[in-house]
Amino acid sequence: MYVSAHPGGLIYHTSSWLRVLQREYGQRPVCLALEGAAGEVRGILPLMPTRGLPFRLKGELGRRRLSSLPRTPAAGPLADDRDGLEMLVRGAVQRTPPGAQLELKPAEPQLDGLVDEVVGYPWRINYEIRLPDRPEQVRFGRSRNHTRIRSGVRQSERQGVVVRRADSIADVRGWYRLYLQAMRHNLVPARPLRLFQAMWDELHPRGLMRLLLAERDGQLLAGSILLMFGSTVFYAFNGVARGALTLRPNDLLQWQAIIDACSDGYRSYDLGEVPEGDEGLAHFKSKWGSEARRLRRYSCPAPAERHGEGEPGPLAGLAGLAGLAGLAERGWHAIPLEATAAAGRLVYRYL
Repeated sequence: MYVSAHPGGLIYHTSSWLRVLQREYGQRPVCLALEGAAGEVRGILPLMPTRGLPFRLKGELGRRRLSSLPRTPAAGPLADDRDGLEMLVRGAVQRTPPGAQLELKPAEPQLDGLVDEVVGYPWRINYEIRLPDRPEQVRFGRSRNHTRIRSGVRQSERQGVVVRRADSIADVRGWYRLYLQAMRHNLVPARPLRLFQAMWDELHPRGLMRLLLAERDGQLLAGSILLMFGSTVFYAFNGVARGALTLRPNDLLQWQAIIDACSDGYRSYDLGEVPEGDEGLAHFKSKWGSEARRLRRYSCPAPAERHGEGEPGPLAGLAGLAGLAGLAERGWHAIPLEATAAAGRLVYRYL
């Protein structure tokens, strides 16, 4: 398989992930492939169209896109060489509908200067941990920082918090309510439950997805969804009961996830990106001894607003939809979880 053999291949390039997105969004992907003279695959670029928010909203979120891929951290073109990358990008430009914007999300800044009309711009900071050969060699930054984290994990364990792996779709549904709580607190529209059901159906049986759950006395406190592919484990989604934070379940989950990744032979643990200005999340991801690097994205035509350094507020995607952006500032934290889930289902139909 080309994606598995390519050093830049990510789980987000796989057909399994494309099926997950298709089930969430209802749109069919547009997959470009570059063939050699003998018919062998020499490059791929998965794309998917989005509709953009309705009501003629201004800004990038109101614009139709052809993206690689929507609601996905990174899935840019893969090719054997730079000439192949150029051919794939030109093919994507040609297939972008009139009035829509091409959006490319490579994991590495490899598209600069490749095609004149495709413009790169700074995106968010991503955090990644390089894993050692053995779990006993794992260290989270300097000795003092590592000791502080280990002390917090032991404190969580002494209070009776334990971690287990989810083993049923019922566990996914139970975790989803914690995820809704976290998204409501962060003022971010929640992804629909059908996304996580699709992940369980498509990824979990193939060993590409794992849900770790933190519990105490049978009560679910927190949970993290991890994606695994190649040499990397991706920390993808988290949910936590707000009243459980003093028990530090998220620290225990991260500790277990990182140790498991190292034990299973993975070489890196990707904590993901952080929106500009979210200092709390940046601190949480940096304290694990991760390396920070700024990502780049690419568009054609150039975006009117540069996302990465001036990212819209968390509920920008809801702006203009029944006044929900204003509602968020007045009392979003107090509305029922079911309402936040409905808002997420609405906005992600277009993004």
